[in-house]
Amino acid sequence: MSANQEMRPVLDAADVGRALTRISHEIVERTRGGDVVLLGIPTRGVPIANRIGERIADVVGHQIPVGSLDITMYRDDLRLRPARALERTELPPGGIDGAVVVLVDDVLFSGRTIRAALDALGDIGRPRSVQLAVLVDRGHRELPIRADYVGKNLPTSLRENVRVQLVEIDGVDGVLLGGPDEEGTPE
Repeated sequence: MSANQEMRPVLDAADVGRALTRISHEIVERTRGGDVVLLGIPTRGVPIANRIGERIADVVGHQIPVGSLDITMYRDDLRLRPARALERTELPPGGIDGAVVVLVDDVLFSGRTIRAALDALGDIGRPRSVQLAVLVDRGHRELPIRADYVGKNLPTSLRENVRVQLVEIDGVDGVLLGGPDEEGTPE
């Protein structure tokens, strides 16, 4: 990247922590803490879901089910991108039938990842309702999908790249914004 396209921080570790705490409290308020299952979308949605689950447990006084949902085979760009490894789908022991499922992801962009997640959910169970929590909503939707819980609305251009960093994966928490990646296209 050239110097004018360097990634610049827009959220630091404290900001990420506050955003996840706010999302957790909003989920408790909206769902009253009952029959909620959090499903993180790999890769970064899984640790975010785990953190939200821990914060909700602190508020309601008991653990809530947290799992992961692999959407790889449901993506509409499989033939356009190189092959990718399958991730794990781990459902909590009680499953998702009749539960309020909150899908958790790091960045909401076009909406195609969430469409794939909805398709995957339909193959594994029948939740009472499905909600969406994201750390960053960057706009530019291509499908009529909206997040119920947003840590940070971050208006971007189509050429900009949003990179979420999490301690569990990257060794640091933060959100960076910058120019296109090495191939010249945004993530």
